[in-house]
Amino acid sequence: MNKLTLMTLLGLSASPLLAQKTPPPAPYGAVPTPQQIAWQKMEYYMFIHFGPNTFTNKEWGHGDEDPKVFNPTQLDARQWARTAKAAGMKAIIITAKHHDGFCLWPSKFSTHTVRESAWKDGKGDVLRELSNACKEYGLKFGVYLSPWDRNHPKYGTDEYNQIFANTLNEVLGNYGDVYEQWFDGANGEGPNGKKQVYDWPLFHSVVFKNQPKAIIFSDIGPGCRWMGNEEGIAGETNWSTLNVKGFGMGSEAPPTNVLNTGNENGERWIPAEVDVSIRPGWFYSPDTDDRVKSLNHLLKIYYASVGRNGNLLLNVPVSRKGLIHPNDSTRLMEFRRTIDESFKTNLALRKAVTGSEVRGNDKAYAATNLTDGNFDSYWTTNDNTRQGSFIVDLGKPTDVNRVVLQEYIPLGQRVKSFKLEAWNGSAYETIDQQTTIGYKRILAFPTRKTAKIRVTILDALACPVISECSVYKAPELLSTPAINRSKQGLVSITTELADPIIRYTTDGSEPAVSSPVYAKPFELVQGGTVKAKAFILNGSKSTETVRASFDLAPAKWSVVNSKDNRAIDSNPNSVWVSNRPDAGKKYPHELVIDLGEALNLTGFTYTPRQDNNHSGTIYRYSFYVSQDGQNWQPVQENSAFANIKNNPVKQEIRFPKTYGARFVKLVALAPANDADSQASAAEVGVLVN
Repeated sequence: MNKLTLMTLLGLSASPLLAQKTPPPAPYGAVPTPQQIAWQKMEYYMFIHFGPNTFTNKEWGHGDEDPKVFNPTQLDARQWARTAKAAGMKAIIITAKHHDGFCLWPSKFSTHTVRESAWKDGKGDVLRELSNACKEYGLKFGVYLSPWDRNHPKYGTDEYNQIFANTLNEVLGNYGDVYEQWFDGANGEGPNGKKQVYDWPLFHSVVFKNQPKAIIFSDIGPGCRWMGNEEGIAGETNWSTLNVKGFGMGSEAPPTNVLNTGNENGERWIPAEVDVSIRPGWFYSPDTDDRVKSLNHLLKIYYASVGRNGNLLLNVPVSRKGLIHPNDSTRLMEFRRTIDESFKTNLALRKAVTGSEVRGNDKAYAATNLTDGNFDSYWTTNDNTRQGSFIVDLGKPTDVNRVVLQEYIPLGQRVKSFKLEAWNGSAYETIDQQTTIGYKRILAFPTRKTAKIRVTILDALACPVISECSVYKAPELLSTPAINRSKQGLVSITTELADPIIRYTTDGSEPAVSSPVYAKPFELVQGGTVKAKAFILNGSKSTETVRASFDLAPAKWSVVNSKDNRAIDSNPNSVWVSNRPDAGKKYPHELVIDLGEALNLTGFTYTPRQDNNHSGTIYRYSFYVSQDGQNWQPVQENSAFANIKNNPVKQEIRFPKTYGARFVKLVALAPANDADSQASAAEVGVLVN
């Protein structure tokens, strides 16, 4: 760090504390730039994927599409900006050029642009209209430009890097302020069958020449990083620092699990941006109009992104008309109302706080800074103290279900682990225990009444520096439980939201407010039925009962005649398919399973694939058992799963008597769909009860 940067950071950290007598903590490790701090405070903004793929129903175009296919009949960038603003978003990033090479502005360096399209007789400019709309509605403007170009004839040659640099220069120099430049690592073949060796230093230099304050997104920043998946879920541990030495973009990026969590004591400050689409795909498709993510799903994403020290970039694809679809905008408004209501009233604001220690006993660092609503004031300890605690006194027993913690990140990210406790009238009870905090950590939990909460920093890289602790009572929302069991036989019950209390039974009875509370996974190796309900509002409101029946857990099992174990992995969303290397082989097909030990079998189960693709569903079958895997005894011969074509659900077949066996064989004799040549299964199990 050079002297100027250090002085700037010290000045930034000290500015709100002019009356202090004790020096503030020195910055620890990699720290953010002022631009990165401003970016982090934005928290939530819109991604727009728009281009020829919108009209061809593709996610990745090939670059050979006729540009005239791009013809939105009612394009209104002001509607996009108006929707983003009303949704509480702070910016819009648009795919100015995706991998197909199509440019949403009339580029001088391509012949695959809006100029060649039918839209506005080739005289339109989407970037101009959107940048103007963003200015009008007070939004920041960002651009995605893919260096991969499946259309440009020079892609894969020495000339192309300068052509792409010219393209960047054209966009970044002509459309006003650009707060974020989005790069991904896609690097496929161009129209000539060649790949390009990208000149990233050149590309970055063009960005900073035109937009010196821009945040550059990529696998390795330098402004912010991809967080390793497109589901919207940041790591429960999420460091804003990342090791980049020896890594690059795309195939050269750090492993996805590292991108998801960052690196403790990482070399550079590169915080996580969480990108996810409001629909199943990134580009608009009429096929997904009824598949917009639910409110609960969006809330789950919010708490797993913004609530885990990341920024949320939510994709809202523009339709073929050139408008945001009503289904998307309706859900965005519902989402915004719920977030606003959840964090409307800070119950801890200006409440009394006591800390285990205050740096230098200087009131400039007092615990009362934690509840003053000012990010730029903070509570901290002496340099040699890496643990500590503080108590927020709410004044009276109060219903709470959200706690928000923030570190003062201009001095670096420090906290490694902490716990949250609530006073029950006689003692503190642990509500949650987690790892990192960062810019913002939101802890959500079922509503409880308490007069005091205590936060304990269990471990930190340096003296903790905590800016804010705020407490809320969010509206309680129901969320239907999902029951799953691992291959080892551990049952887990989850909901998308943290509000409900889950109660369950394993004796066949209906869950009630008196039933056991689900707190952690439990064993159900021998199989059985689990029922669960989610309750809110002190048990006065609940979901319908969710039921899951399990066979013997396949912990010891293996498939004998294939390396594909997906029929016995306890995951109904994975699919075993017969003879993958030899797709042309016709029925019959066999699945032979070693149960790992001799068992007394009373039946078997077959679950057809559950992914809405019924290819390979078995209709007619035979089932055999064996002690040695060589000599087979028929149990069911030439039988049928009745009506499975119209009702593809789990089939439970009971044997006429009990059979002792270590090996079982399911022979698929005929498919439910006559055209199928392969057999498939989501799960195959055995019954022992």
